[in-house]
Amino acid sequence: MGKHYLNPLFAPKSVAVFGASDRPDSVGQIVFQNMLESGFKGELYPINPKNTEVQGKRAYASIADIKEPVELVVIATPPQTVPGIIESCGIHGVKAAVIITAGFSEAGVEGKALERQLLETAKRYGIRLIGPNCLGIMRPSIGLNATFNKGTANTGNIAFVSQSGALCTAILDWAQNKNVGFSSVVSMGSSTDVDFGEILDYLVSDINTHSILMYIEGIRNARSFMSALRAAARFKPVILVKVGRHAAGSKAAMSHTASLVGADDVFDAAVSRVGVVRVQTITQLFTAAKALSCGSRPVGNRLAIVTNGGGPGVMATDRAEDLGLTIATLSDATIEYLNQHLPPHWSHGNPVDIIGDAQSDRYYHAVKACLEDENVDGVIAILTPQAMTKPLESALALIELSNTHSKPLLTCWMGDKQVAAAREAFTNAHKPHFRTPEPAVDVFAHLSAYYRNQRLLLQMPGPLSGHIEPDVESAKLIIEGAMQEHRKVLTEMESKALLSAFHIPVAKTMIAHSPNEALLIAQQLGFPVAMKVNSHDITHKSDAGGVLLNLNNAHEVRAAYQHIHDNIKRNRPNAKVDGISIESMIVKPNGRELMIGVTSDPVFGPVITFGAGGTAVEIMGDRAVALPPLNQFLVKELIQDTRIAKMLDKFRNMAPANMAALEDVLLRVSEMVCELPLLKEMDINPLILDENGALAADARVVVEYRQPSADRYAHMAIHPYPAHLVSQWQLADGTDITIRPIRPEDAELVQNFVRGLSEESKYFRFMNSMQELTETMLVRFTQIDYSREIALIAVTEIQDKETELGVARFAINPDGDSSEFAVVVADNMTGKGLGQKLMVSLMEAARSKGLKTIEGEVLNNNHNMLKLMNRLGFNSKTSEEDHSVVKVSSSL
Repeated sequence: MGKHYLNPLFAPKSVAVFGASDRPDSVGQIVFQNMLESGFKGELYPINPKNTEVQGKRAYASIADIKEPVELVVIATPPQTVPGIIESCGIHGVKAAVIITAGFSEAGVEGKALERQLLETAKRYGIRLIGPNCLGIMRPSIGLNATFNKGTANTGNIAFVSQSGALCTAILDWAQNKNVGFSSVVSMGSSTDVDFGEILDYLVSDINTHSILMYIEGIRNARSFMSALRAAARFKPVILVKVGRHAAGSKAAMSHTASLVGADDVFDAAVSRVGVVRVQTITQLFTAAKALSCGSRPVGNRLAIVTNGGGPGVMATDRAEDLGLTIATLSDATIEYLNQHLPPHWSHGNPVDIIGDAQSDRYYHAVKACLEDENVDGVIAILTPQAMTKPLESALALIELSNTHSKPLLTCWMGDKQVAAAREAFTNAHKPHFRTPEPAVDVFAHLSAYYRNQRLLLQMPGPLSGHIEPDVESAKLIIEGAMQEHRKVLTEMESKALLSAFHIPVAKTMIAHSPNEALLIAQQLGFPVAMKVNSHDITHKSDAGGVLLNLNNAHEVRAAYQHIHDNIKRNRPNAKVDGISIESMIVKPNGRELMIGVTSDPVFGPVITFGAGGTAVEIMGDRAVALPPLNQFLVKELIQDTRIAKMLDKFRNMAPANMAALEDVLLRVSEMVCELPLLKEMDINPLILDENGALAADARVVVEYRQPSADRYAHMAIHPYPAHLVSQWQLADGTDITIRPIRPEDAELVQNFVRGLSEESKYFRFMNSMQELTETMLVRFTQIDYSREIALIAVTEIQDKETELGVARFAINPDGDSSEFAVVVADNMTGKGLGQKLMVSLMEAARSKGLKTIEGEVLNNNHNMLKLMNRLGFNSKTSEEDHSVVKVSSSL
């Protein structure tokens, strides 16, 4: 692994422990003892001004007394001493610190001030911090145990990152007996400086980490969290437990870590979108990791159950249905095969009950048939020990099958003594096995969720849906008009005008200021009509008596006008009324009442909701949630996640609803969220959908001022595909070229481009000899996160097929101000100005993100590139570490 900037934290060559002590059971004594006993492979220094020796090693009064470099310090001294310690570490050149001490931001005003002072000092010297108030950090493979955990950890391939130190100790204790090993254990504590995002970045590049498990209480920076999760989940399974699922739990979590806890379904939607699996319990965390590490690859959620007892099969089926899994329908060919190999009175369906006297041959044939059925995505085999059962032989038969099939095969050998040898065989073969059916079903649900979420990870929607361009400027003017009047809630007329600007069909509405005007408008629109109070001050009009429906004639309209005014005077005497809005009653016999909403989550920002609409929306509680931006694939997923989705098909005597119209409205709402950062909340309720299309009958919009940002999508947790960076260019010979940000589906394009480069060009770009990109490199180059990096490719059409001619990319450095670039063009494109055009476009993109500098490394014999850098005004100097490399940089 190349040198990562967090190396001093994860792979230090020397460690000093402040507060190292001989006092039994003190934190300093346990930390230093752990470092000694774990066999740390670097230099170890105890710092204690009161002792000349600690636990048999020479002690130092201060870090200044240590005449050698120290890469990592562990601090276990009272909180008021910590800022001074960090100052002395900065002077000594220390680059990382683990602060175990508590008593900072979680301890009130004084603690917050101490934490501020601590952070400012660390920042001044470039020291990165884990903690405060944490258990510490472990890297078993190098003997680093900088924790106050009583005990050590086995070496393995799982990284565990937790916001709770107490939970870390419990898991480490549990893992010892379960033979679970770790590549890293990181207790984040208050995560004042180094956050989840940076830890994940390190673990992705760590070759010893195969999967990443996380325990989360709350998140400070949603964009960096989502960005890092996305980057990690592209390469390694990431599984997490998030507490605070219910209001009481959220309150406890908030007081514990002072982090924001978002609505639970929003959190679910967020992590699913970046390819991560969320589980509910610690046991599930490890069993899901184990199952994923076995290489099982489900592509759906259709489950087959093979059992030698009816009861356990029913238990598994019940649990599967609770979790929304599909009990697979076996194909005719599978049924025929099973008829030939099972006794006549087998269950003839799924669950496949192979009868109590089943031995290994029946298990083999039944499970084999299910694994090879195209209607099945995974199998759970259950065995209960009965008189003729042979648990070990059956287990060995299934281990053999599992080795030759990619679909998940999970086993549940129930009982204890009679199945002990079989369980041992499963363990030795590294096959996931369970004692009861329900946990096995849970793990299959997690496996299928993982691969569903991996598909979501590949979605990279742009901010606009590619339909007719919305009138964004008009929409912004409507919002600005309300803001100038110091209003946050738009009127119904303004809300509908906003929807119209994004081409969402709305019910025609007109305002009347007298009973006679109301009558004229009603006659013009045609009876029956609906009448609603028009007031900036009234949000829920029905509750105030401000809505009357199904008015069929002139008399009813006149009376309604007065009736609404009287209701408002009585119920909302201080509200300012600006007339009564009138619209046609929407008569759609096949109309379904739906609701589309936008809400602003305190952690993840804008969120789009969809579900059943109408007046009983709160009671129905039918809502699915998605994080914008959306595309067709994500919109279909969102709709399918609701109960109302079943009613959109042909239902009783109602024709099927126009799904394309509904999808279009959802895509338009996604556009609104992307392009209108001041949009805080929106309800389209009801949206009436029938076979002919969709119509927004009512809408309510809330706006809120936010500070303008250089990043036009700073308000969103997921950065949209940056369509604004697409540009057209032409070579001198008339060849038309499109320069655009890279997309996941460009993998083949990129691979062919690299294959076509000369050996010299490959060497200049990658600084080593390589023939083609590995699968991992392709993923890294094409599935990028636009909030932290940009890759612009130049493409042209040759025989109706896109061909890549060049690429330029930058990645933002951890300091957030500088970036590192790379550029390469096809050999037949050199000298045509394409390299310069790509670099200029890339520098503009970096500038628009608010970056200050762009830098890179060029081999000193790459003369064309050095000339280009010179033309663009870059500074250059030979690298001190490697004289064959020239470091180039430019201010933006």
